[in-house]
Amino acid sequence: MAIIRSFRELIAYQKARAAAKEVFHLSKRFPREERYSLTDQIRRSSRAVGSMIAEAWARRRYEAVFVNKLNEAQGEAAESQGWLDSALDCEYITPAEHSRFDALFQEVGAILQGMIDRSETFCPPSGKRADRE
Repeated sequence: MAIIRSFRELIAYQKARAAAKEVFHLSKRFPREERYSLTDQIRRSSRAVGSMIAEAWARRRYEAVFVNKLNEAQGEAAESQGWLDSALDCEYITPAEHSRFDALFQEVGAILQGMIDRSETFCPPSGKRADRE
């Protein structure tokens, strides 16, 4: 396993960041009247996934906190999926776009679950670093 020195090296973070960028561009097509509701909400939740991963990384000294932050990231990914459902229901996105974006957030959630399941490999025991993905 490679040594991870920054949250930016985590695959989960990289994929979450890429998904958030794509959501931003997709949401530019949403109607103006959705600006302060659906558009803002889906952008916020999609961006929060990566932010929660970064915060989890910074707090990995305490395994329970690390796991909690990763759980929050999973929650934000699921929230993004919910907003995608709304966008599909309102016909702002196509079924193909919905499937693709839903799969992106599903994949991030699965990677996060793997990190949670192996949290001890990310968290340093008694002050030592165990930075592995």
